[in-house]
Amino acid sequence: MRSYLKHYIDGAWVESEGGTRHDVINPATEEPTAEITLGTAADVDKAAKAAARAFETFSRTSVDERIALLERVLEAYKARAGDMAEAISLEMGAPVSLARTAQVGSGIGHLMSAIRALREFSFEETIGNSLVVHEPIGVVAMITPWNWPLNQIVSKVAPALAAGCTMILKPSEEAPGCAVIFAEVMDAAGVPAGVFNLVNGDGPGVGTALSTHKLVDMVSFTGSTRAGVLVAKNAADTVKRVHQELGGKSPSVMLDSADPAAAVKGTLFSVLMNSGQSCIAPARLLVPESRAAEVTAIAAEVMRATQAGDPAEEGRHIGPVVNKAQWDKIQGLIAKGMEEGATLETGGPGRPDGIETGYFVKPTLFSGVTNDMTIAREEIFGPVVTIIPYKDEEDAIRIANDTDYGLSAVLFGDADGVRRVAPRLRAGMVYVNGGQPSPDLPFGGYKQSGNGREHGKFGLAEFMEVKSLVGALA
Repeated sequence: MRSYLKHYIDGAWVESEGGTRHDVINPATEEPTAEITLGTAADVDKAAKAAARAFETFSRTSVDERIALLERVLEAYKARAGDMAEAISLEMGAPVSLARTAQVGSGIGHLMSAIRALREFSFEETIGNSLVVHEPIGVVAMITPWNWPLNQIVSKVAPALAAGCTMILKPSEEAPGCAVIFAEVMDAAGVPAGVFNLVNGDGPGVGTALSTHKLVDMVSFTGSTRAGVLVAKNAADTVKRVHQELGGKSPSVMLDSADPAAAVKGTLFSVLMNSGQSCIAPARLLVPESRAAEVTAIAAEVMRATQAGDPAEEGRHIGPVVNKAQWDKIQGLIAKGMEEGATLETGGPGRPDGIETGYFVKPTLFSGVTNDMTIAREEIFGPVVTIIPYKDEEDAIRIANDTDYGLSAVLFGDADGVRRVAPRLRAGMVYVNGGQPSPDLPFGGYKQSGNGREHGKFGLAEFMEVKSLVGALA
């Protein structure tokens, strides 16, 4: 079993002040795979003071210095890619093939995007006889989830570093191993002491301490809407900026002009690839009433062909969900869908056939779903897809927008249909005809999916304050 019992604070690995030991469970075996120390408010205070001291000098570094630093981080990151992929697979259950490519690869994309954005960013603008400048916001607390652990870590760390901020990272206690290795990457790259700090812990302990600490100028949080609300409330007393990327219940709208096979396969691939554990997973598939039977048949075939298996093995199978609590939640929602009258086409309760151990979920498809059903409204975060028929385009738009969330949407159809429908979808991102996320495009949502944007120049701007130097050029 791997031991990650120390925190990384002020350029050194240090013992926790009063922390408690915590087992990290492998969801495929239900056995411990690592151990960490859940930190304390004292650990957070030490890290915050280190970050505040480091900010005094790091905030004044030049763009060229920060580009060179990010390039060193990128090279050190690539050198540890295999170690990080293995940790992700063991701790949150992503098949090792996915962990090596999409999971670890996303971090490479975000580092490269931050370097490009920093090279091109305009830090000064002249307005009349005054100067408007962008400056690093200060000490940033980063609270990241377990489902795409490196993606969310690097999408915050890279632009914050580019902006000249200092930071304290609290990764999820469910998947902390890759974060510890990432701290080793930062150390190997020569990131100055105090600029990057890592304090392991849980939300009620370390998360609350970070959100309330007076030396923290900003909290960048990715996780559930419920937890995001608590972070914002905790941060309110110190009036710090809170950036939130929260839950989703994304629709995939198949217009009548779309190729049904392409729409179904594109939608289901996006849901299944991380066992449904993606905030942008388009788990509500909206189809014309007249084509519902056709689409259901195609979707059922894809779901039945999807295999679950050992994440340590290479292949295109799906792995388990992250823990027992998540497995229990998904099982409860599958049962609720059956109880409320949705038609179970394939999958259903329990583990896949032949699997006795691990938090594996059957790829599950429901048809005949209406948007008032629980499975259409709550974020399931598992390999479960619901097919919702609609009457016409207006009905499709109404159903797609009838959600508390607005992170993303997927749209399949011809050019005219896309022009009509895409602007009316209340979501921060609309993926058109198989379009894929890019580290250069803004990422974030409407409504209870959060506020602010990550990635590229948009993410870089999030970690800055804007200052007016009035009359400076007179």
